[in-house]
Amino acid sequence: MRLLVLGGTWYVGHAIVTKALESDWYVTTFNRGTSGPDVPGVRPIRGDRMRPGDVAELAAAGPWDAVVDTSGYVPRNTLAVARALAPVARRYVFMSTVSVYQDWPIKPLTEASPVLYAPPDAGPDYGEDTEDGPTRYGYQKAGCEAAALSAFGPDRTTILRPGVVLGPREYVGRLPWWLRRIAAGGRVLAPGSPDRTIQPVDVRDLAAFTLKTIADGTSGNFNVTAPIGRVTFADLLNACADVTGSGATFQWTPDGVLLSHGVRQWSEIPLWRTFSGVWQVDSRRAQSAGLECRPLHNTVADTWEWLVATSATSDHERASEIGIAREKESRILSSPQRVTQAGEPTSH
Repeated sequence: MRLLVLGGTWYVGHAIVTKALESDWYVTTFNRGTSGPDVPGVRPIRGDRMRPGDVAELAAAGPWDAVVDTSGYVPRNTLAVARALAPVARRYVFMSTVSVYQDWPIKPLTEASPVLYAPPDAGPDYGEDTEDGPTRYGYQKAGCEAAALSAFGPDRTTILRPGVVLGPREYVGRLPWWLRRIAAGGRVLAPGSPDRTIQPVDVRDLAAFTLKTIADGTSGNFNVTAPIGRVTFADLLNACADVTGSGATFQWTPDGVLLSHGVRQWSEIPLWRTFSGVWQVDSRRAQSAGLECRPLHNTVADTWEWLVATSATSDHERASEIGIAREKESRILSSPQRVTQAGEPTSH
């Protein structure tokens, strides 16, 4: 199988390339060479997807059985790239996001849920950020989906919409932050209820499913998450304690207490968000098409092993937003409204 990956050096793209090479696929990558080294064994083509001349040279290096676009963020550019590659590639797989849905994170989602509108030729300024609602990122990705479909048509296009992706090489730093915080020990501020279910997908499982859709010739839209209700937030934190050998204790703190202290959801306490739809993304369609999700404990253990082996840090712009300051955490844990292991507030 001849595969072209747009990107291929950073996290999701790196995982797809690695899995494809393990499966003896012939892999070409296209990137600027600025986000890290290519995986050994690929045919690297250097270029900038924003430069029409570079894209034309890339198209001349085909053909391919499939293209996986992990670096498309602006609809107008995705349209230009997809049009250039349509004559030399059989299929186009676009890596999108659940943020394209109008109701994320407010309501539960299926692939039939309404998607934000953005034209396939929209520029980088299309869309807007709203509080607890649609984001420009979501609008842009929705437009990129439309661009891919416009260039390749529905029979040759696969749209993958992952939710939270965890695993080794994670650059945003959500799971790495939890691992480092819990490894440090002491009382750890744990958000909401320990029974709150979560459904992150391992980056390697996302990669494997991506390749399976190509091998099977599967088209259409797929939410890519772990099954609803399979694991809880307590499972995540307990796995972090287990793999780090930490003696940390978790003080489960009601949502209302955290909100009253101005804790930023999703960033100061990674993966914590109070809306019911955050972890209610139906991915049964992907599971029926072959998505397999490894145990969360394995994802946590392998991420910790990677962190220890590489002493990895992230300079990604979003990484600086992750994690609550220890002083603020201590202040909340010592606040007049105490918290209990059961997650219910009591008053002095």
